[in-house]
Amino acid sequence: MYLTRTLHRSLQQQPDQIVTIFRGRQRTYREFCGRVARLAGALQALGMQRGDRVGILALNSDRYLEYAMAAWWGGGVLNPVNVRWSVPEVVFSMDDCDTGILVIDDQFLPMAEGIRGTAKRAPVLIHAGDGDAPAGMHSYERLIAESAPVPDARRGGDDLAIVMYTGGTTGFPKGVMQTHGSLWCGCLQRMADTPPLRGGRVLHTNPFFHIAAMVRVLNQFLAGEVHVIMPSFEPREMLETIERERINELALVPTMIQLLINHPDLAKRDLGSVRRLGYGASAISAAVLEQTMEKLPGVDFSHSYGMTESMIVTTNPPENHSPAARAKGLHLSAGRAGIGIDVKIVDADGNEVPRGTVGEILVRSAGVTPGYWNRPEETAKALRDGWLHTGDGAYMNEQGYIFIVDRIKDMIVSGGENVYSAEVENVIGRHPAVASSAVIGVPHEQWGEAVHAVIVLKSGMQASENEIREHCRAHIAGYKCPKTVEFRQSLPLSGAGKILKRDLRAPHWEGKSRAVN
Repeated sequence: MYLTRTLHRSLQQQPDQIVTIFRGRQRTYREFCGRVARLAGALQALGMQRGDRVGILALNSDRYLEYAMAAWWGGGVLNPVNVRWSVPEVVFSMDDCDTGILVIDDQFLPMAEGIRGTAKRAPVLIHAGDGDAPAGMHSYERLIAESAPVPDARRGGDDLAIVMYTGGTTGFPKGVMQTHGSLWCGCLQRMADTPPLRGGRVLHTNPFFHIAAMVRVLNQFLAGEVHVIMPSFEPREMLETIERERINELALVPTMIQLLINHPDLAKRDLGSVRRLGYGASAISAAVLEQTMEKLPGVDFSHSYGMTESMIVTTNPPENHSPAARAKGLHLSAGRAGIGIDVKIVDADGNEVPRGTVGEILVRSAGVTPGYWNRPEETAKALRDGWLHTGDGAYMNEQGYIFIVDRIKDMIVSGGENVYSAEVENVIGRHPAVASSAVIGVPHEQWGEAVHAVIVLKSGMQASENEIREHCRAHIAGYKCPKTVEFRQSLPLSGAGKILKRDLRAPHWEGKSRAVN
């Protein structure tokens, strides 16, 4: 199977249907595929050969999707660069997988010379903007206009399709490889659990360099749906876009959901077209979920768990968000393993643990990465006996539902007791003044580690350290309650919207050794 196959089907069956909408600019499948074939020819003329890596550093747009498809149409491998990275981090990823061509949009033009001047292999730069290309760069639109279309290379199966660098929440970025076949498998597994809406209009706000967004993009191409694209998440623009474009389906991370439902324009907009809201990438607090369901009645909620190395692993369907299911706590689950996916929970020795016992999630499926780019030792560590070791701590109940408690490396060991930060964060999130929180372990002479909460309060609201601790004591055991509380204006986030606990821990552990790291 090859990823561009989806374009051939839609071109045959619905050439005049709109495929992309970006800030008023619309393209049909006929237009889109023609541009892809010509851009693929341009990339080949610029030196891209079969299997070569080509990068893109840009915000979401219709051009981003054209470029991804053109890379595959021309036989290349896509390196979607994290838009939150500095020049040295961008250059690291490009050097690591030998990326020779880079598309860059207006937002990141100030980084262009730094990238070209410090990369081991100075990349060919393509400017994806509406104005004239800067000196020394090719114009994206001119390349399409002046290039002849080329036949689809139709690379597929075990051929490498993409190298996606990890967000760096637990260490130095690694290039996760996914093939045409593994991406196809991931898409089909998602569609089996969540069939597409007929005539669906899905709004893209998550960054395309993230695996969840990329799989959703490929799913929409597979189903022949309409891509409505925003450059990045902005609550007011998102609400306006949902109303104007009559969006059916949303995919958001919890931090986005919280900003959306607390926005003053929420009640002013007609969101009646929305039928589905999928969430994932990080844990959501029970309080935020309940509030969201109350403010968006009639919307089907689902939660997916996965990672760059595995794509979607489990799905918790809408029926587990009903009042009866919520009374049983099923809405707090990450769901059950999808079709064609094996999941088990194991102890430190790799032995499967009894149901209800916390251990590490292991995954086996055709959608799992073949490994990390040029990292044989890291690959061998993560992939053992056919199983991907996720590093996520969870337990499984008797019905096979998985409840994630923490990243193994985020678990706090205080006085010999294991404290799972997600549990504490859920409790803190129920306080009416709390907008978001992150719980970490900090050094303590007596207990080894102490529970420390970093909290962002809602605008105009107040809470004291003692008030937060008393609130927690009313809901969880004393050893789990924060010993110290820190208030901040914001929390550090990765490009995928995950809280960077590594950054929060670093100042506390400088010069010290942490047992779970």
